[in-house]
Amino acid sequence: MNSFVNKPTGVFPSVCSLDCPDQCGLLVHKQDGKMVKIQGDPNHPVTKGNICNKVRNMTERIYDPKRLKYPMKRTGAKGEGKFEPISWDEAIETIAAKWKELIQTDGPESILPYSFYGNMGRLSAEGMDRRFFHRLGASLLDRSICSSAGSEGLKYTMGGGFGIDPEDTIHSKLIIFWGINAVSTNMHQVVLAQKARKNGAKIIVIDVHKNQTGQFADWFIPILPGTDAALALGMMHILFAENMVDNDFLQQYTVGHEELREHVVQYDPITVSGITGVPVEDIYKLARMYGQITPSFIRIGNGLQHHDNGGMCIRTIACLPALTGQWLVKGGGAIKSNSSYLALNTKNLQRPDLLQNKHTRIINMNLLGQALLELNPPIKSLFVYGTNPAVVAPDSNKVRKGLAREDLFVVVHDLFLTETAKYADIVLPATSSFENTDLYTSYWHHYVQIQQPVIERYGESKSNVEVFQLLAKKMGFEDQCLYETEEEMISQALDNPNNPYLEGIDYETLVKKQYVKANVKPLLPGKLPTPSGKIELYSRKMEQDGYPPLPTYTPLVNDGDFPFLFVPGPNHNFLNTTFSNNEKHISFEKEPRLHMNIKDALSKGIMDGDQVRVWNNRGECVLKVSVGENVLPGVVVTQGLWAHSPGTKHLVNSLTPDRVADMGNGATFFSGRVDVEKL
Repeated sequence: MNSFVNKPTGVFPSVCSLDCPDQCGLLVHKQDGKMVKIQGDPNHPVTKGNICNKVRNMTERIYDPKRLKYPMKRTGAKGEGKFEPISWDEAIETIAAKWKELIQTDGPESILPYSFYGNMGRLSAEGMDRRFFHRLGASLLDRSICSSAGSEGLKYTMGGGFGIDPEDTIHSKLIIFWGINAVSTNMHQVVLAQKARKNGAKIIVIDVHKNQTGQFADWFIPILPGTDAALALGMMHILFAENMVDNDFLQQYTVGHEELREHVVQYDPITVSGITGVPVEDIYKLARMYGQITPSFIRIGNGLQHHDNGGMCIRTIACLPALTGQWLVKGGGAIKSNSSYLALNTKNLQRPDLLQNKHTRIINMNLLGQALLELNPPIKSLFVYGTNPAVVAPDSNKVRKGLAREDLFVVVHDLFLTETAKYADIVLPATSSFENTDLYTSYWHHYVQIQQPVIERYGESKSNVEVFQLLAKKMGFEDQCLYETEEEMISQALDNPNNPYLEGIDYETLVKKQYVKANVKPLLPGKLPTPSGKIELYSRKMEQDGYPPLPTYTPLVNDGDFPFLFVPGPNHNFLNTTFSNNEKHISFEKEPRLHMNIKDALSKGIMDGDQVRVWNNRGECVLKVSVGENVLPGVVVTQGLWAHSPGTKHLVNSLTPDRVADMGNGATFFSGRVDVEKL
């Protein structure tokens, strides 16, 4: 094993583990065994030495005195945060004894793992943990909080997570950032867009909030939340009506273009303007720019799919590049996700064959509050890792009420005593990504990367792989795959005969080179993994699955009689709750604010800088208001998941619905409604 831990001083290769499309190559500077500085790796072909503020200040997080050093057990009330140190032996013994008892009395499905990609390492997020819980027979978690609605929608159109190579976007002449605050969440796409702009490209941003990306644009188009599919259909109406479509491309590479042409007649600019809040002349201008400028590229954002209609929205926007034949032009096309190019052998990695009961119940992670309070038979134990549901999960007040159940045995494995960990019976200290061996695949660029341990373990912390191996041993499981090394797991994951793009990429090559580009060919000409092998503008599969077969706008679900649509987007210096407990990152971000249109503020007697109460029937927040023109009337936006410390009411997800989206059981964070009043 090639580890850098035993080299106390020097500069060592690394990779960023954050849940971010850029997945930067890093260089870690060490002195006397400690990490003293992190910089971007200038040789990385995509990220080229540029890194964000979050990562530049990562050493503060790794050596934060608040970081957990040893296992602990709860001594106070749930949520109070009172614990005492215990040994690893006692911690593992306590968990295993409790689970053996629960399996006897309530069956293995009374135990639920709850995790997400707080660390994007594939072994940390979906390796030994999945193997262990499959073998245990625990309830299965549908991990659909982030991108599942959009992934499903994209699959109907394109057959999977396929887009253009981001490196080619320097050739684009029109770049549309649609529903993505890329300055904060995909900075290297912004760097590439800047290069394209120097070569004459125009940059358009379509969003509900004029955030940093909106300010970076040549033209910012504000839109009402959840109406993006209508705008895309209005563009299609004009593209067909004014004969700006590529008929040869449509004939050769798509199915359903005749049906689509007829279908979009109803989405005339006046109708679409009434739905979206985008002026009629702007709809014409946007469609004509898109129809006349080539190559054109759309960066489709994550936020769009966090609506009731999120899957259909992504499916609809993904149809646009086909209308003008952009997929055949270098720098033309779209990216929502490129994850299918780097698809691993998940059967090898996760070993679903270990699950004996093929009818084991599946619990949607977006419905955690409901699941903890209403499910029958009940969940009796929760094991949380790689996420912080007390702040991140929708309808958080319900989630916290569930976590506070006295009969719920909760274990949390994390780097810090998070808001969720305060409800735990046992807390286990986790290693950071810099202390582990792991495999990384971006969902935006085409590079596979490896992380080898760079620094010593912090305190007594252990990796996910180790923790689940210790639990497997204590539970008496003998399956060999529960005791394999990280190297073996990485080799198995990369061995995927169904994915030709990974050919020639193996563990040894990664150790030698640190990152390797997948063998990605242009998408077309070629056969797509859709039922027809083509881009499906009309989808029979959607029809069979009970959806409209053509791209369609459906309004948001009625969320109660509240005057404002509420969008809690990401901020610049936290990633979900990662960094939100770190003094330095808090000082960068300052404080949570609610952005409100000046017309709405005047009608409510609210001035810029006032404290306001934001509320609905799920909960309430108290935030400082920023009044201006950054959002449309009827919309309020806040940024960042702020720690909910005593005396503050910053828990924005206490206001968000826990309904699921139209596809993929996705989250609907951005489809809630609220009222706002001056305090």
